Amino acid sequence: MFVTVFTPTYNRGYLLTRLYNSLLEQTDINFEWIIVDDGSTDSTKEIVSSFIADKRIKVIYEYQNNAGKHVAVNRGIDLASGDYFGIVDSDDYLLPNAIDSIRTAFNTLELSKNFAGISFNRGYSENECIGKTFSGEYIDATSIERKKYNILGDKFEVFFTRILKENKFPVIEGEKFMSEIVLWTRIAAQGYKIRWFNKIVYICEYLPGGLTDSNDKLIASNYKGYALRIREQVSLANINIRERMGYYSAYYKNRMNHASITDIAKELDANIIILLLSIFARKLMRK
Repeated sequence: MFVTVFTPTYNRGYLLTRLYNSLLEQTDINFEWIIVDDGSTDSTKEIVSSFIADKRIKVIYEYQNNAGKHVAVNRGIDLASGDYFGIVDSDDYLLPNAIDSIRTAFNTLELSKNFAGISFNRGYSENECIGKTFSGEYIDATSIERKKYNILGDKFEVFFTRILKENKFPVIEGEKFMSEIVLWTRIAAQGYKIRWFNKIVYICEYLPGGLTDSNDKLIASNYKGYALRIREQVSLANINIRERMGYYSAYYKNRMNHASITDIAKELDANIIILLLSIFARKLMRK
C-alpha cells in the first residue's frame, strides 16, 4: 500500500530541505511527496526543482496563486495517488521510521471496523511528546472522544485517502487551523474511529502564528472560523451544557467589543438565553 505525504507551503523554502532530508532517510520508500505552493515569492520553486531532479523519491510540485492553506490541502488530496494521506507542514519533519510505522499501523486495522485512519504523537524531540497521551500501545476512539481518553495536543493523523476525497476541508477565508478541527469533527460524527498510537514519528518546530497560539488569539484573528468550530461541536459532537457554555463565554469575551450580544448569538447560532447564562457564569467563577 502506498503513502502520500503532503506539504502545503508558503515562503518556507529555507525549511523544506530539512523535511526533504528526513524523507530521504525513511526506511520504507514506498511513498510520494506532494507539495502545493500557495503563492510563494521566495526560492521555494527552485529548491523543490532540485528535489525533483534528484529522483531519489517521487516529488510532485504544484504552484497556486495565494488561496489559503486548505485550498492547497484540498488540491493535494485531488492529486494524491496514495492509499493513505498525511499532512506534514513545511517547518516539521519525520523520523526515519515514520513511513514504515504508518504502513504497519494501517495493517493492524480490522476490516470490519469503521476506521478513518491512524494517528501518532508529535514531538518536540524523539523523546518529548507534545500534549498528553495515554498508557499502552494504542486506543481506538473518534476525534470527538479525544479528551475522554487523554489524547491531548497536536497529533499526526493519517487518513485513508478515499475518506478525505469524500470529505474535503471547509475553506474559510483567512483561516489556518479551524478547518482541520471542523473536518475531524464531521468525520467523527459519521462514526469513523481513529487508531491512536502512543508513538512519536513526527517532530514539530512551531513558528509564530502556529497552532500553539491561544484560543484567544485564534478567535481574534478569525472569528468566523472559530464560530464555525463551535457550531459544529455543538451540533455534531454532543458536548454537554457546561462545555457549550465554556465555548460561548470564551467567544463572547473576544467579540464583545466588536459585535452586539444579538449578533454574537447569531454568529454562534446560539440561544441568546444560554449565551447570557454562559457570560454570567464566567463572571461568577472569576469572583
